[in-house]
Amino acid sequence: MKTKRTYRLSQEAVATVKRLAEQNGVAPTQDAVVELAIQELARQVEDEHDARRWIQASSDPAFQQEAADLAALFREDDHRAWER
Repeated sequence: MKTKRTYRLSQEAVATVKRLAEQNGVAPTQDAVVELAIQELARQVEDEHDARRWIQASSDPAFQQEAADLAALFREDDHRAWER
């Protein structure tokens, strides 16, 4: 379901959206270009959040121990898989 919204954008942003849709063929419509941009921004924000969580986990002794335990548990299977 689509919802109509109104946003105030700079002329440069509007021109960029139009160019991406009409000249570059990024998406079939200007609305689709905006949706793609929003999805990409959301993915970047989520990736940055995940990266911060991995950094935190890397200094957590419990996480480090669990990772080491899992590595030891699967070490032989990993070696067999790499030998192929």
